[in-house]
Amino acid sequence: MTNSRTVHYGRQDSVDTEDFRRVLVESGLGGIRPVDDEARLAAMISAADIIVTARLERPDGPLVGIARGLTDFTWSCYLSELAVSACAQGLGIGRGLMDETRRELGPAVSLILASVPDAVSFYERIGMATLPDCFWFRREY
Repeated sequence: MTNSRTVHYGRQDSVDTEDFRRVLVESGLGGIRPVDDEARLAAMISAADIIVTARLERPDGPLVGIARGLTDFTWSCYLSELAVSACAQGLGIGRGLMDETRRELGPAVSLILASVPDAVSFYERIGMATLPDCFWFRREY
């Protein structure tokens, strides 16, 4: 894949569960997401308030990236996933998904996420601040 491929970003109400699963697996997030539980993946998609996708060549082309978030569209958005298929990594798609998500949310909404350790440098590189005052209860399964 070369950098000359056209990438289409867009907000969608939903995505196909199998496409979502495939991008999670291909991005490397499959090891920490319930990719073998179709009902849970479907619930994750249907509960999202915002889904931004990256597709190759045309708006209905192959899904190669997804940003999925929970938001009130007023104050904050928790980005649950930012996943880019390995075949499309290095094309700027992660940054493009973040830029489009921020555009959709508007400047009054904070964007928050929890990074996997391997992606910390990416988030720092695109200008996100590391927060020292974050807390969480880890899920039990």
